Parts: sequence; structure tokens; C-alpha cells
Amino acid sequence: MRWLKSLSSSEQVALLFVVLFGFLALLTITLFLHSLRERPEDVRAGTSRGWARTRRDLRAAWIGGCLFWMAWISGPLGATLLFAVFSFLGLREFITLVHTQRSDHRSLIVAFFVLLPAQYLICGARFFDLFAIFLPVYGFLVLPMVSALADDPQRFLERNAKIQWGVMLCVYGLSHAPALLLLDFPGFRGRGAFLLFFFVMVVATGQIAQELARRSLRRRPVARRISRSFSMRAWWTGALTGALVGALLYWITPFKPGQALVMAFLSAGSAGFGGLVMKALKRDAGVRYWGNRSSITGAVGLLDRIAVLCFAAPVFFHSVRWYFELPMRAP
Repeated sequence: MRWLKSLSSSEQVALLFVVLFGFLALLTITLFLHSLRERPEDVRAGTSRGWARTRRDLRAAWIGGCLFWMAWISGPLGATLLFAVFSFLGLREFITLVHTQRSDHRSLIVAFFVLLPAQYLICGARFFDLFAIFLPVYGFLVLPMVSALADDPQRFLERNAKIQWGVMLCVYGLSHAPALLLLDFPGFRGRGAFLLFFFVMVVATGQIAQELARRSLRRRPVARRISRSFSMRAWWTGALTGALVGALLYWITPFKPGQALVMAFLSAGSAGFGGLVMKALKRDAGVRYWGNRSSITGAVGLLDRIAVLCFAAPVFFHSVRWYFELPMRAP
């Protein structure tokens, strides 16, 4: 621990990526060697789906790790632009599947080319007071105004709610992830990558634990028509597992162990409920996965990867700012 503290902030973050990519490489090699083993035909057929899912998740982890590294080496500006691209692709995927009308085109132009860049511009400028309210207040008032100018009252409320929810999820929620890199903690400058890594690890671990609990506990679902696998016991398992991982990782953050435990519990818990809400949205849209094969968004399945982060990032960001009384305008 003393040796770690003696390193500069850049050396500490570089070591973080060495450990991260080393772990992914070891996992990839292990999976490859395991796939070379001969198995009976019936066993092979029964496990093919599981291995396909594992390979897909591992590939997503590699992509996420590389993008995380690119965000760090490009600095706060590059990270903000990178997440802005994610928001654009995610919002396009969402809008494609919820079926808008021709009269919504003006509102969509405003959402994609005015509100989205404005939100990330405010984020990059570190005006966190305006950043917190720009879309929920001004953005949500502007969109129905523009929609009303199209002179189409047919299902007006429903159409605007779809666009507003897409902006809230894909733009407002996800924009809080790069904002973590810009928080100004005394004595923690230059280490924002650790805070983002802490957040992603807590959410990912909580989701894995919740999925394992769903398969093993077999509890009665609380929302059967939305998800037959979501139960409160599984949610508690995921939230508490994420909290434990957060407490163990406190040393890479400006938090004390108890503070890291609470912040991690809030993040993992909100991510768990976020997954349930996304399932409800998919049920309503009549799709099983975001970005299915009929999608032409160019970002197939992106929302399935980032949805829980979109829910948890605002909770984590504003909880941290409120508890530690960080400045409204970072220097």
C-alpha cells in the first residue's frame, strides 16, 4: 500500500489498466484452453449457449476496457466526447425501436443536435449546477413546445413521453459517467479514472451477483408480467455484493470504508432496479433485446450494455457531490 501511494497519479492509473487488461487476458486464455477440451456431443450442445453468452460478455468487457483506456489517455475532453458518441448511438437505438412518427422529426432533431451536445458541453465546462437541471427542466419543456409546432395532436403525450424518456436515459443518465472524471476532490486530483473504475466495478459485480442469485434462489418474482426472474432477494444479493466490493476498493477512492460501502450500495441497488425498468420498456416496445437483428441503428445491443450505468451514474454522482459538498463549479 505504501508503494502504491508513493506512485504519481499517472503511474497509479497506468497500473490500474495493467491489472485490468492482465486479468482480461488471463480470462481469455483460460476460456480458449477450456474450449479446446473434448466433450460428449450432448454436453457440448447443452453448454453451447452458455459459452456463447460468456464469449459475448468477455468481448464486451474487452471493448469496455479499451474504451475506458481511450477515455483516460484522451483526457477529460476526450472522455466527454467519447461518452457523447455513446449517448448518440444509444438514443438512436432507443428511438428506432419505440416507433416515432413523422411529426416527431422536429423534436428528434432538437434532442439529437441541440440538447445532447449542450448537455455534454455543460458537463465538459464543469458547470455542475446547470448540468444537473438542464435536461430535466429546460430540455423537457422545450421538446413538447417543438412538438406542438408540428400541429399533430394525435397521441401527443405518449409521443413526447417516449422522446423525453430516451433523452433522460441515454443522454442525461450516461452523461454522469464522464462527469465523475471531473469531480474536484481535495487531494484526489488526477485520479478521476479510479472513481469511474470503482463505479463500473461495483455495478458490474452487483449485476453478476444478482443474475447468479436469480438462477439459484428461485424466488417468486415481484413483477411477473415484466420479468419472471426479478425478485427482491436477488436484488438484495446484488446490492449487498456490490456494497462489499465497494468497501474492499475504498483505497482507490477518496472515500473511507463506510462511505465506500454506502455509495456502492446505492449504485448497485439503483442499477438493479434500472435493469427491471429496461425490461418493462422492452416489453412495451415488443422486443427481447435492444438492437435486435432488424435494427438499423449501427449500435446493435448498445443499450443492453449501458442501461444499468445510465440509471446508476446519476445516483452515484449526485450522492457523492451532496455528501462531500463539492463545489458547484469545479476549477
